[in-house]
Amino acid sequence: MEQSFEGVISSFLENRVGLCNDFLSQDLSNNLKGNLLALLLANQLKEAGIGNNAKLLTNKSIRSDVIYWLDRKHDDIHENSFFDLIDAFVKHLNMTCFAGITGYEFHYAYYDKGSSYKRHLDQFKNDQKRAFSVIFYLNENWCSADGGQLCIYHKDSAQIIAPMNGKCVFFKSSELEHEVLLNHKPRMSITGWLKTS
Repeated sequence: MEQSFEGVISSFLENRVGLCNDFLSQDLSNNLKGNLLALLLANQLKEAGIGNNAKLLTNKSIRSDVIYWLDRKHDDIHENSFFDLIDAFVKHLNMTCFAGITGYEFHYAYYDKGSSYKRHLDQFKNDQKRAFSVIFYLNENWCSADGGQLCIYHKDSAQIIAPMNGKCVFFKSSELEHEVLLNHKPRMSITGWLKTS
């Protein structure tokens, strides 16, 4: 576990984007994917918004995924296993990097075929609590023709990341604009933010 944590941290320090291909175990990834698909069949996923609080809007031309917020109150064994992993990661970050993380929020994200999310920044103008963006992918047998890659914009270049099963992506919410490119088959992830007070 700590090896995965250190892999994320070292790649983040090197390139401002932390990556780990097998952050989620195969079993946990499959179980979380099963949860997501069951929620989708039960019509529990809701259209994702842009902005926050009174400024929350929906606009499918900008963002066309549907989401469902994870919560320990759901008392779901797989969600709780995910949160246990996040708790360990946050503890490691705070101990080794003095990150000052005090909380987090995560949701399932489902992009149906033909969906995307235009270029954006994750931190709100009226709320700077989101310190780090973290994404975990739940897609098996993904290939480049499937689209749906994450495109992260650096100062002079763009980094393209395939949404492969179990992969973790980690970056500062206030610094790097990014987008989800058009996908050609359903695409699943858990997306969230590590937050400071």
